[in-house]
Amino acid sequence: MPSDWIWGLFGGGLIGCAAALFLLVNGRIMGASGIVGGLVDGSAGRQATESLWFIAALIGVPALLALAMGGARTGLTPNVAVIVAGGLLVGIGTRLANGCTSGHGVCGISRLSLRGIVATVFYIGAGGLAVIVFKNLLGVA
Repeated sequence: MPSDWIWGLFGGGLIGCAAALFLLVNGRIMGASGIVGGLVDGSAGRQATESLWFIAALIGVPALLALAMGGARTGLTPNVAVIVAGGLLVGIGTRLANGCTSGHGVCGISRLSLRGIVATVFYIGAGGLAVIVFKNLLGVA
């Protein structure tokens, strides 16, 4: 029996718990793009150390889990140009939407925020459209 959905459910639960804990402890929404943006533009101020620890954990914990489990299957394309273009588009999109999947999708929808729900509908739709265009119409893998 494929266990991918179980790992997805487990990961989603961890993200939800982390978002709830972040809100309870800090009184702020756990939006990863906003946290990274605050570090980049210097607006994090006295929360810069906390933000750095958050980003380190965001990268480090999955890396440690993958190492402990003997690697991770990502399905990531070996095409570096596609990876860079995808990263740039996601970065631009999170700045335009004033948030990302953790801010709008996890925290916004759970708080029944209309802005979060609308943003999530649009970025999921744009992501689906991008897959159709790049993979099926342009043949980029």
